[in-house]
Amino acid sequence: MLKDLFYIGLGGALLAKEKVEQELNELVEKGKLNKDEAQKLIDKAKAKGEEEQEAFKSKLKEAVKEVMDEMNLATKEDIEKLTKSDKK
Repeated sequence: MLKDLFYIGLGGALLAKEKVEQELNELVEKGKLNKDEAQKLIDKAKAKGEEEQEAFKSKLKEAVKEVMDEMNLATKEDIEKLTKSDKK
């Protein structure tokens, strides 16, 4: 389910990116924007998107950890500790 949500978000982001680039190219063609200005806008949008992606990933990790804690699920560390204690 989380994987599906991630892919939906990624798909939406890619569609938005393509649409923005298309609109900027049209403005360049009409002479309302030069290529350097268009590239600056693209770079700025890309940087903002990367910031948002990192924030989303961080919040998602927190949410998953919270759910695991609430469900009392064993973590990888818990399993490794049990495996090490069984070998002794």
